Amino acid sequence: MPSLVRIAYRILFGLCVGLAVSNQVGCQWYDVHEVPPAAQNVDDPGYLLGPEDVLLISVWKDEHLTREVVVRPDGMISFPLAGDMAAEGRTVETLRADLAKRLGKYIPNVNVTVALTKMLSYKIYVMGRVNKPGEYLVGHYTDVLQALSLAGGLTPFAAENDIKIVRRTLGQQQTFPFRYGEVRKGAGLDQNILLQRGDVVMVP
Repeated sequence: MPSLVRIAYRILFGLCVGLAVSNQVGCQWYDVHEVPPAAQNVDDPGYLLGPEDVLLISVWKDEHLTREVVVRPDGMISFPLAGDMAAEGRTVETLRADLAKRLGKYIPNVNVTVALTKMLSYKIYVMGRVNKPGEYLVGHYTDVLQALSLAGGLTPFAAENDIKIVRRTLGQQQTFPFRYGEVRKGAGLDQNILLQRGDVVMVP
């Protein structure tokens, strides 16, 4: 009997994935207050930290210097002996190296570990004619197709070839076109860019 259950589960999972890829329906989405399982244990050395990300910092053989810290809205963190440090836009490894350098002034042969435990800064927005518009907290880098799938796919009256991705960088606004009709046919796949935190996918 358990084997039959597993087979049925695999069939349902396959159907769900197929529908998500065709962008007819989203199999799963997360509201802004929900944290996807992938965000709980993050191991991406290239990920750039942002506000609200949660870090576990530990110093070997020193329980008083082992604690969880949150990247503040100004992009900084605070840690004993090291003071305020910039975290936003840095990788976990570069932050760890900087922290070890600062603590090394007070602790000989210091051994510092920094782990990203919750990726809470990577939020994207899908607006317009999708089935579930809103703000999405995603535990992994996401491209445009995946974002549209999270939002439940396009509505019947969506202008699928006039989708735009709006991005703000250093106060400057950029716009990237996305023609879903082309991508669905396997053309113009370079339009399916990875989204950056704060990107807005607009579906007219």
